[in-house]
Amino acid sequence: MPDNGDIANDSQMYSLIVSDAEKKQRLDRFLVQHLSDLSRSRIQALITEKCLTIDEMIIETPNYRLKPGQTVRLIVPSAADPEPVAQNIPLDIVYEDPYLLIVNKPSGMVVHPAPGNSDGTLVNALLYHCGDDFKGIGGVRRPGIVHRIDKDTSGLMVVAKTDECHQGLVQLFATHDIERSYNAIVWSFPKPSVGEIKGNIGRSPKNRKKMAVVPTGGKRAITHYKTLEIFSAGAASLIECRLETGRTHQIRVHMTHIGHPLLGDPLYGSQSQSRTKNLPEAAQNLMKNFQRQALHAKTLGFIHPITKEKLFFTSELSRDLKDLIISL
Repeated sequence: MPDNGDIANDSQMYSLIVSDAEKKQRLDRFLVQHLSDLSRSRIQALITEKCLTIDEMIIETPNYRLKPGQTVRLIVPSAADPEPVAQNIPLDIVYEDPYLLIVNKPSGMVVHPAPGNSDGTLVNALLYHCGDDFKGIGGVRRPGIVHRIDKDTSGLMVVAKTDECHQGLVQLFATHDIERSYNAIVWSFPKPSVGEIKGNIGRSPKNRKKMAVVPTGGKRAITHYKTLEIFSAGAASLIECRLETGRTHQIRVHMTHIGHPLLGDPLYGSQSQSRTKNLPEAAQNLMKNFQRQALHAKTLGFIHPITKEKLFFTSELSRDLKDLIISL
């Protein structure tokens, strides 16, 4: 059955478990039997377009022979969206080589075109910067994109410039061999000051637009946090979060789950009077117009899939977050 986990809202994910009776069956035939709304030719095309994983490994061969207990996941993208076009939008590029680039994404920029955001996205900017050779890298609709950060989250992202590098980066994310840390400003301060949050994340049963820590189902999610600074007699704090997994809204959901939502978060945060009255007047005034979650992708590190060089990058907090910290 479909499980939209941490994929885009305009796509659909099917997650299936191979039974003992389906041992050694061809992958495409297995999917045809379970997914009657998709033709065999459509399934084969999706497999060759790298839309399928088995136990988190990308499989591109429709005649792959299955083993009992394997988890088969197929992402079916929306077929209605037009191919994105190049737009001359400035990019803050931290690093670039022939295979990949690291970009410092500003708050307010959507990563790729989607309903309601047809242009002005990071993908549109990348198509202009990288030229025609960039088209179709890892897929036509989201060229180069290996992972995403939310529209209103600022900070570092890696983008692939070749198919080989794209596949290598996808594998690094699948095996959690990417080092990432985020800075967040949260209400109050966590106790203990250093800790680990475990809790499967899935769609909220109360609000399908939100994710939540769910008692059953969902996807395994682990966040490690450390308190860096406490502000305003404990009214708010700056924390560092390191992701062991990468789920949709993971930091926002996990911090809310333990009672410390991010300042400014319009979906998960609480801007109640009881919270804001404990802030300094300057912070109260700033918060009236602070329209995004206080979250920044601070560091990014990994082994380069092609050159095998160890890469590590860090970025300063964006101006609005610096101003918020000063006001606190």
